Order: sequence, then C-alpha cells, then structure tokens
Amino acid sequence: MKKRILIAPLNWGLGHATRCIPIINMLITHNYIPVIASDGIALALLKKEFPDVETVELPAYDIKYAKKGHFFKLKLIKDSPKLLKAIKAEKKATKAIISTHNIDGVISDNRLGVYSKKIPSVFITHQLQVLSGTTTWLSTKMHQRIIEKFDQCWVPDHENEPSLSGKLGHMKNIEIPIKYLGPLSRFERQELKPEYDIMLLLSGPEPQRTLLEDKLTNTFKEDSRRILCVRGVIEKEQTTITAGNLTMTNFMTGKALEKALNSSKIIVSRSGYTTVMDLSVLGKKAFFIPTPGQFEQEYLAERLDELKLVPYCKQNEFTLDKLETITDYKGLYGQNTSANFKDLFSLF
Repeated sequence: MKKRILIAPLNWGLGHATRCIPIINMLITHNYIPVIASDGIALALLKKEFPDVETVELPAYDIKYAKKGHFFKLKLIKDSPKLLKAIKAEKKATKAIISTHNIDGVISDNRLGVYSKKIPSVFITHQLQVLSGTTTWLSTKMHQRIIEKFDQCWVPDHENEPSLSGKLGHMKNIEIPIKYLGPLSRFERQELKPEYDIMLLLSGPEPQRTLLEDKLTNTFKEDSRRILCVRGVIEKEQTTITAGNLTMTNFMTGKALEKALNSSKIIVSRSGYTTVMDLSVLGKKAFFIPTPGQFEQEYLAERLDELKLVPYCKQNEFTLDKLETITDYKGLYGQNTSANFKDLFSLF
C-alpha cells in the first residue's frame, strides 16, 4: 500500500503553494500519494497544477494586509482572535481529514494547526526567526513553540553561507531536527531568446497586490519596451490582453510561467521568499518592491541589495529611473535544491 501524505500550504499569496509543487512532484516520484489541503487561491492554483490529485479545503485564515504599511503589525494584532479561531478550526479539520482520508504523514507549509501527535508531521518554513520590529523576540518565541509541536522542520535554504534567507532561516536552540533542503523551486533554468524586456510578476494578499498593480501599470503605460504583467489573480480561465507594448495576463501556471520567466530580461516583483528562490534558481536580474510593512520582505530586499545582487525601493518611491540601477547589480545566481527526498520521506 502506498502511503498517503497530507500536504498543506498556507494561503498567503501564492508563494507557499508554489514552493510545495516540487515536494508534491517528489512525493509522486517516490511512490507516495499526496493529498493537497489548503483554501482560496493557493488551493485553486494547486488544483490547476495537479488536476488528478485529491484535494480538500481547510478553514481560511482570511487575514488581509493593511492599506498603509505602518499599520501592518497593528492589523495583525487586531486580527489575531480571528486567526486563533481559524487555527482551532484547522486542527479539528486536520484530525477529521487524517481519519477519513487514511493519512500516514503530514507536511504543513506554515499552516499552524495542521499536525498530529499520532502520525509524523513536518513543518516547512524559512522563518525560524519572525521579524516584527521591536517585538521580534516575542514573535520568534511564539513561532518556535509552534514549530516544536512537529517532528521535523524543513527549511528551504542552504544550511551554510551563501544563503538566501540570512538570519531568517538560521537559528539555534530549536528542540526538533532542522533539515535544510536548499532552495525550492518548481522551475528550471533555460537559455531562451528574450521575448520580453521586463516582466511584472505580482502576487500577495490584497489590497497590496492591487495597489502595486496600479502603481506599475501606470508607471509603464508609456514605456516603449516589451512588457509582460502577470497579475497573480487565479480565476477559472486564463485571460490575456495586449495593449501596445504591455501584455497583461491574470495568471500563468507551470511550464508557461517557467518559459515567460526564462525569456524575460528583467523581473520586477515583491521580495517574497519563494520569488527569491525561483529567481535564484533561474539566475535572473531583478528589481524588488517589498510589501509595505512586511518586515520579512523588507529584510530580504535590503539584504540582497547590500550584497549587490538585487536593487530595491519602497512601493511609493518606484520610478523608471530606479530600474536603471539594475546594471550595477550582479543578479541572482543559478542554484537549486540539494535535498535528498528519499531520506526526508523516510520519516513517514
């Protein structure tokens, strides 16, 4: 009998879902049966990527970003009762799913209530330290307590320098085994003829995704270069509109997105960690605009700027002139996962 593994990414933008794609593929390759559990656009995307894999819907966290970045932490605190209620519902749903779907193991990508004391459970995160400004010590301690409810923690990064996550993914004194996977990406690098000069790759929770889309499309509407905008809006059908130099599509999946990334000279995007991993594997030149108020994205953008790999600026400061600084940066280097999945899956 093939073992059945529940894999559950957080629905917070698309990053958690997309970095689970190579893990789902590896589960299938190593003769396991994946069962996908999530909600919202994360679940919608994975259904499109894996139409033949069984899926189940989990309770939604339904946390939204503040419109103003400096209210980000305050909004999270305000929403914390709703989050705790969702995690409680998630634990109950997980217990039922494990029973009704005959689950043998659990892989949770940042879903805090998806674990079991009865079967092996893994937590995936690149944030062993959770940055929150003056309360980093508290948010890190709270996250650490959650991680220690699992049997193992998988960190999608290199254990040693040069790393992508820096201090986020490297921390001592955690009482469960930490396994470093190397960067995780569903993409492979290809040498393709450039089709677009600039690709605008949008993602993340609302309303900040829409605010960035409006900012970028207004900035580039008079630009003469070939520009592709992937809006990161998962809908039933893919729609693409071309107006002059600008091509806009609501979403792309799998090989189509891989081809578009490989055939774009420059990527303009958020500095979400999954995006950083993807662009690193593809060896791309990029410009980052971190989500306002999100400490993790701001840290990653600042770190990669200091390393002279990728320039960045704040959302309200972006101009075409800022993009010209990209010539002074090396770009992200091509690298991929070094994980031994046969060994990792032996936990189950």
